[in-house]
Amino acid sequence: MSHVPADARRARREPGEVFGSGFTLFADMLLVGVVTAVACLPVVTAPAALSAACAVLRRTAGSGVQVKAADLVTALRARLTLPALAKGLVPPAFGVLLLLDGELLRSGLPGSAVMAPVLLLLALGGAAVGLRAVALDIPHRLSGREALTRSLADPRGTALLSGAVLLAALLLWAIPVLLPLLPGPLALAATAVDLRTPTHRPNP
Repeated sequence: MSHVPADARRARREPGEVFGSGFTLFADMLLVGVVTAVACLPVVTAPAALSAACAVLRRTAGSGVQVKAADLVTALRARLTLPALAKGLVPPAFGVLLLLDGELLRSGLPGSAVMAPVLLLLALGGAAVGLRAVALDIPHRLSGREALTRSLADPRGTALLSGAVLLAALLLWAIPVLLPLLPGPLALAATAVDLRTPTHRPNP
């Protein structure tokens, strides 16, 4: 039986496959998840941290090279700018608004039975647009307008991201200890959905 070099196995892609070896990808995702979770601790750094994670995964999709923590830290430093930190205020503000709306619905206001599903869809949609934004590369990095445009133009991709957010929320509810790992799969989902468009796919 002939021996296939590791580099050749890494470069091989199945039809439609963006990333390389599944085990390598799993390890990369764990590393990205932990480092990104630590970088998200100040809260306002979350968009920049997820953007760095997506950038590293995007590079891996094109080159097949395994993710290194140093690469992720370098990408994060490049994204920790004042505009990015200012945009980091949007997710917590959106979360607070949703919590306040949820409390109002639980208080028994008229129409709460109808508004509860609407609020859930709004939360999933906002999270999907946010994931689109962090996956954007130059020149649209962290652009909310571009993320919204792509979300509306690609409803299937938006549904996939909404499903990823819902699954992450269910996993967090069932197993809270998974919290440090969840940014990795979410960044992977955001990157993979963005790379579904041929013009956004890096050359291998």
